[in-house]
Amino acid sequence: MRFETPLIPARLIRRYKRFLADCRLEDGREVTAHCANPGSMMGLAEPGEKIWLEPNDDPKKKLKYGWRLVDHENGHFTGVDTSVPNKALRAALEAREIPVLAAYETVRPEVKYGENSRIDFLLTQPGLPDAYVEVKSVTLSRQPGLAEFPDSVTARGTKHLGELAAMAAQGHRAVMLYLVQRTDCDRFALAADIDPTYAAAFEAARAQGVEKLVYGTQISPMGILVTRQSIVERKLR
Repeated sequence: MRFETPLIPARLIRRYKRFLADCRLEDGREVTAHCANPGSMMGLAEPGEKIWLEPNDDPKKKLKYGWRLVDHENGHFTGVDTSVPNKALRAALEAREIPVLAAYETVRPEVKYGENSRIDFLLTQPGLPDAYVEVKSVTLSRQPGLAEFPDSVTARGTKHLGELAAMAAQGHRAVMLYLVQRTDCDRFALAADIDPTYAAAFEAARAQGVEKLVYGTQISPMGILVTRQSIVERKLR
């Protein structure tokens, strides 16, 4: 997935009210950008860090910039926009680049299911059970090379696991796919200390037959691509 508009570098002044970030452009101007991330963004919202913004000229949008990346200034990036994984994964699913899901020709996003929910992707193919695919963006890293989810308590994520488990019990395929939006991580684990309820719901969902996939990404100011190599899973002690 390529960014629609070339990104521009900036320095973060502060993030506040979850969805707002004051930033300083290279020419010294201060602007407010939309931060499309409801999580804590632990370790990713430090004043002074280098970030990348996507400008827009949409008259319907109050804010003319969107915060897309954190630049760790060591060759690695983190994608902070939680809407990006669905866009990137949709392209990968339609191109059949996710091997365990490549048999499905039809990819439908945002289909209603469960109790007032929408599944990120419903995959269908004659002769195969429907596949319900939920996607979560992973940006937390508290240990070098280790990505973790979630970065804050997520009642919504726990609800999604229960609904996936219900689909699996009905004979469908149910897939929980974690997309790691960090280029500096090659391992993944659940952050059970941050949200033990979510971790317990995950184990219950797995017992019901929910599948788990973890994929990494290639990230640059040009765009974000889902890699074919799965991130290695690791359980925290």
